Amino acid sequence: MSRRTCWVCRMCGDASTRPPSNLSLEEVLQWAQSFEKLMATKYGPAVYGSYLKAERSDENMQFWMACESYKKIASRWSRVSRAKKLYKIYIQPQSPREINIDSSTRENIIRNIREPTAACFEEAQKIVYMHMERDSYPRFLKSDMYQRLLKTAQSQDRS
Repeated sequence: MSRRTCWVCRMCGDASTRPPSNLSLEEVLQWAQSFEKLMATKYGPAVYGSYLKAERSDENMQFWMACESYKKIASRWSRVSRAKKLYKIYIQPQSPREINIDSSTRENIIRNIREPTAACFEEAQKIVYMHMERDSYPRFLKSDMYQRLLKTAQSQDRS
């Protein structure tokens, strides 16, 4: 896990640990407005990813973030290499971090991976985003992690 999210782990294990001072109450409140807003904020994806990791279901978030990075690859050689890696990790049946996608999406990726474009994983990424939005995001908002962050941000805002 990156250094940027370490404070989340520490905070969840120790109520006396404070999140970074630049995590505002406004941002924490935005997370509850919509999944899209959570994903668009500075700390939202990191905190949500930490929550998913604690739930042992962070493969969707990791795949989504890997796809965001993949889309930015300009080099054909690098794109081919990264596409194969993404396939082996997330798409291939029985892969270590296999994501839940339908067989037609999986088959399209298998066809497209021979000459991968920036949009090669787009459909799978949309499916994963929908799973996160509909399934784990509502649980995140009810979680101790989010509630603790919200209370801490509220108390810091009053100071």
